[in-house]
Amino acid sequence: MDTAFVTSKQQRTWREIRDYLMIALAMTCYSIGWTVFLLPNHITTGGVPGIASVVFWATGINVQYTYFVINGLLLIAAFIILGWKFVVKTVFAVVWMTLFLPIVQHATDGWNLLHDQPFMACVIGAALCGSGVGIALSNNGSSGGTDIVAAIVNKYRDITLGRVILLTDVIIISSSYFVLHNWEMLIYGYAALFICSFMVDQVVNSARQSVQFFIVSKKYEEIGRHINKDLHRGVTYIDGVGAYTGLNVKMMFVLAKKRESTTIFRLIKDIDPNAFVSQSAVIGVFGEGFDKIKVK
Repeated sequence: MDTAFVTSKQQRTWREIRDYLMIALAMTCYSIGWTVFLLPNHITTGGVPGIASVVFWATGINVQYTYFVINGLLLIAAFIILGWKFVVKTVFAVVWMTLFLPIVQHATDGWNLLHDQPFMACVIGAALCGSGVGIALSNNGSSGGTDIVAAIVNKYRDITLGRVILLTDVIIISSSYFVLHNWEMLIYGYAALFICSFMVDQVVNSARQSVQFFIVSKKYEEIGRHINKDLHRGVTYIDGVGAYTGLNVKMMFVLAKKRESTTIFRLIKDIDPNAFVSQSAVIGVFGEGFDKIKVK
């Protein structure tokens, strides 16, 4: 069997395992933020958790049941539009959080963290929830609810995930007034929504941030071959002439994810420590291996 094929298969398997581990971490963060800081302080969050919170305050039905049922309906739509891979990971996220929520509630039963400081509870809870959503979306998953709606819209339009979530959640948070009859809690709910959407964009955009390299080295062929093989990134060779020496040189142009920068630097240092390297951030990269072009 081809060694390269085996290595590639192992890499794909590890990436899938890593996605599930990160989604589990994301849902754990969301569960803590929601049930420890927001729910006990009557601060409404957005999406299906927001609906579940309103139902809980109105009827006493545990949040995990409402959360699970509504997400089941949304997952059918996600399966049709986004494909089975997104749905499988979202199902994992929904099931993980459904099972983890009662554990957190039982473990923190009787706690009144920041009960007299609702703003701090709002900031901490929303930051944890937003980070959880962002981590899940960055690893090809979702916590369900409006995250699914955001992912569907983002697939066809170049609108940030946080903005879609923000727009779809305003109505949900506004509805909490009819149960709580408290304008102060409603304002905290809006604040939590903005913080959550901000955190989603920060986490997702940091994961998608790209960089470009210009590399000049006498060992350009070896460096380029390893970048292709080890990072699966394309390398473009550009002919140039040194103004000082007048000698012909080969310059490499490489686009990569920011998280891959350290690997590229290590690779270059191992092959040619005297290579000349220029790295810069880019606003957006669209094409194979990066983002898809989405226009109206």
